Amino acid sequence: MKFNVSSGELVRGLSAVAGAVPAKATLPILEMVLFESENDKLKLTATDIDVSIVEYVSAEFDKEGSVAVPVRRLLDTLRQLPDIPVLFEVDERQNVKFKTEMGTYKLAGESGDEFPEMPDLSESTDISGSTNMIREAIRRTSFAVSSDDLRPAMMGVYFQIGTESSKIVATDGHRLVKLTQNNLAAPKDISFIVPEKALNLTLKSLHGENSKIRVTEDHISFHSDSTQVIARLINEQYPNYETVIPKDNDKILKVNRDQMLATVKRVSIFSSTTTRQIRLELKPDEMVICAEDIDMSSEAKESIACEYSNEEMSIGFNARYLADVLSNVDDPEVVFEFSSPNRAGIVKPSVQDDDSDILMLVMPVMLNTY
Repeated sequence: MKFNVSSGELVRGLSAVAGAVPAKATLPILEMVLFESENDKLKLTATDIDVSIVEYVSAEFDKEGSVAVPVRRLLDTLRQLPDIPVLFEVDERQNVKFKTEMGTYKLAGESGDEFPEMPDLSESTDISGSTNMIREAIRRTSFAVSSDDLRPAMMGVYFQIGTESSKIVATDGHRLVKLTQNNLAAPKDISFIVPEKALNLTLKSLHGENSKIRVTEDHISFHSDSTQVIARLINEQYPNYETVIPKDNDKILKVNRDQMLATVKRVSIFSSTTTRQIRLELKPDEMVICAEDIDMSSEAKESIACEYSNEEMSIGFNARYLADVLSNVDDPEVVFEFSSPNRAGIVKPSVQDDDSDILMLVMPVMLNTY
């Protein structure tokens, strides 16, 4: 294998796929990136078995072929170079030599045949959508994914793709987000769970205007421009999330998002480090947010203006979960819907987007007696 490539282009390509290289690989080959010639392009592939990233880079080939190259040392070297041409040569023993006008470098590679094969996506259901829509769907839901190994289904984002609209859901049992997306559809109804790591890498990797999603029974592929992210799906039954969303919510609260978020963060400093509990006291046109740490003899209380005209009510939340939800409201004003202190609070932006609708909820905590 022999080819010329721009060091700057190769750094861009290797940086794009390096996120799939495991920090501690169970197999040495997984610490490498596969170099292949394909349609006059240099195809770069990295994988940790569960997630793979493919990137294409412009190159000029004198001899086609494939080789697996240790990515860390190669990338660290290329990053120290200016943007100059680099000549790569691979011999029959898979030794990789790369030359620039500044010097010559050598790495021990592995045969491309030893690299794990990519999943077969030929029997797939194809879903098309704008890159921005897909990125927004990931960004607005993935914060609520669970990290509990005992509940693997909740360690990913649940996609319910319909023929006219779709629902994207994430929950960790303490908070939940359901995004309804009207411009994301498939030829038939399909549902699947995508692991959080794959979505985080997709969020960083997808570029360009349009993206294509391909789904098989076991895998999903996100493809845009020169980048493709392939991930193994979580083959578990997702919980019936609709049952935890309260329906009869007669207590409506409207408040400035930034003001409430800042108040929650300040007051929570004085909450118990174990429970992180804060109390919301809802009164006509006023909300009092307070916290207390009995062990440290500390407490805090702040009042902020709001729109609330129902009967007074006190409800407790974990401050971190409440702050996470508030941080993901893309509107200056947030609307809370409550029914009782022991049922989840629904959180929405005061104005929804034309093409999407988002609903979040936070589970309450039992209030301490102050």
